[in-house]
Amino acid sequence: MTTIDVMCVAAVALRFEADRDLGAELLQSVREMKAGKVHVAYSPAIEAREKTGLSQSQFAALLGVSVRTLQGWEQGRKQPSGAARTLLTIARTNPQALLAVVGK
Repeated sequence: MTTIDVMCVAAVALRFEADRDLGAELLQSVREMKAGKVHVAYSPAIEAREKTGLSQSQFAALLGVSVRTLQGWEQGRKQPSGAARTLLTIARTNPQALLAVVGK
Protein backbone atom coordinates (compact mmCIF):
# COMPACT_ATOMS: atom_id res chain seq x y z
CA MET A 1 0.00 0.00 0.00
CA THR A 2 1.17 3.46 -0.76
CA THR A 3 1.06 6.31 1.71
CA ILE A 4 -1.90 7.79 -0.16
CA ASP A 5 -3.78 4.46 0.09
CA VAL A 6 -3.18 4.34 3.83
CA MET A 7 -4.36 7.93 4.21
CA CYS A 8 -7.54 7.17 2.22
CA VAL A 9 -8.34 4.11 4.35
CA ALA A 10 -7.74 6.14 7.52
CA ALA A 11 -10.01 8.93 6.28
CA VAL A 12 -12.82 6.49 5.49
CA ALA A 13 -12.47 4.88 8.93
CA LEU A 14 -12.57 8.26 10.66
CA ARG A 15 -15.69 9.26 8.71
CA PHE A 16 -17.38 5.98 9.62
CA GLU A 17 -16.59 6.43 13.31
CA ALA A 18 -17.65 10.09 13.29
CA ASP A 19 -21.04 9.17 11.81
CA ARG A 20 -21.76 6.46 14.37
CA ASP A 21 -24.25 7.07 17.16
CA LEU A 22 -22.75 4.87 19.85
CA GLY A 23 -25.53 5.67 22.30
CA ALA A 24 -28.20 4.50 19.85
CA GLU A 25 -26.18 1.36 19.04
CA LEU A 26 -25.86 0.54 22.72
CA LEU A 27 -29.58 1.05 23.36
CA GLN A 28 -30.42 -1.17 20.38
CA SER A 29 -28.13 -3.87 21.74
CA VAL A 30 -29.83 -3.70 25.14
CA ARG A 31 -33.25 -3.97 23.49
CA GLU A 32 -32.12 -7.03 21.54
CA MET A 33 -30.76 -8.64 24.70
CA LYS A 34 -33.99 -8.01 26.59
CA ALA A 35 -36.02 -9.44 23.67
CA GLY A 36 -33.90 -12.59 23.70
CA LYS A 37 -32.49 -11.96 20.24
CA VAL A 38 -28.93 -12.48 21.36
CA HIS A 39 -27.22 -15.83 20.91
CA VAL A 40 -24.31 -16.51 23.23
CA ALA A 41 -21.92 -19.04 21.79
CA TYR A 42 -20.29 -21.39 24.24
CA SER A 43 -16.82 -22.45 23.27
CA PRO A 44 -15.67 -26.06 23.65
CA ALA A 45 -12.33 -24.64 24.81
CA ILE A 46 -14.03 -22.86 27.72
CA GLU A 47 -15.95 -26.01 28.62
CA ALA A 48 -12.75 -28.08 28.54
CA ARG A 49 -10.82 -25.62 30.70
CA GLU A 50 -13.64 -25.26 33.21
CA LYS A 51 -13.95 -29.02 33.56
CA THR A 52 -10.28 -29.25 34.50
CA GLY A 53 -10.65 -26.44 37.04
CA LEU A 54 -7.52 -24.74 35.74
CA SER A 55 -6.91 -21.07 35.05
CA GLN A 56 -6.28 -19.89 31.51
CA SER A 57 -2.53 -19.72 32.10
CA GLN A 58 -2.42 -23.18 33.69
CA PHE A 59 -4.55 -24.75 30.96
CA ALA A 60 -2.54 -23.08 28.18
CA ALA A 61 0.68 -24.41 29.71
CA LEU A 62 -0.85 -27.89 29.95
CA LEU A 63 -1.74 -27.81 26.24
CA GLY A 64 1.58 -26.26 25.25
CA VAL A 65 0.07 -23.11 23.76
CA SER A 66 0.21 -19.44 24.66
CA VAL A 67 -2.51 -17.85 26.79
CA ARG A 68 -3.32 -15.64 23.82
CA THR A 69 -3.93 -18.69 21.60
CA LEU A 70 -6.21 -20.21 24.25
CA GLN A 71 -8.10 -16.93 24.53
CA GLY A 72 -8.54 -16.90 20.75
CA TRP A 73 -10.09 -20.38 20.92
CA GLU A 74 -12.32 -19.40 23.84
CA GLN A 75 -13.52 -16.26 22.08
CA GLY A 76 -14.12 -18.04 18.79
CA ARG A 77 -11.56 -16.00 16.87
CA LYS A 78 -9.37 -19.04 16.22
CA GLN A 79 -9.98 -22.77 15.93
CA PRO A 80 -7.66 -25.39 17.42
CA SER A 81 -6.27 -27.93 15.02
CA GLY A 82 -4.80 -31.40 15.21
CA ALA A 83 -3.47 -32.47 18.58
CA ALA A 84 -4.87 -29.43 20.38
CA ARG A 85 -8.40 -30.29 19.25
CA THR A 86 -7.90 -33.86 20.48
CA LEU A 87 -6.61 -32.69 23.86
CA LEU A 88 -9.60 -30.35 24.22
CA THR A 89 -11.94 -33.24 23.48
CA ILE A 90 -10.23 -35.36 26.13
CA ALA A 91 -10.42 -32.49 28.61
CA ARG A 92 -14.17 -32.10 27.94
CA THR A 93 -15.02 -35.79 28.13
CA ASN A 94 -12.54 -37.01 30.75
CA PRO A 95 -10.74 -34.10 32.44
CA GLN A 96 -9.26 -36.36 35.12
CA ALA A 97 -7.38 -38.35 32.46
CA LEU A 98 -5.72 -35.20 31.17
CA LEU A 99 -4.90 -34.02 34.68
CA ALA A 100 -3.50 -37.44 35.60
CA VAL A 101 -1.03 -37.28 32.73
CA VAL A 102 0.50 -34.08 34.11
CA GLY A 103 0.24 -35.19 37.73
CA LYS A 104 -2.30 -32.66 38.96
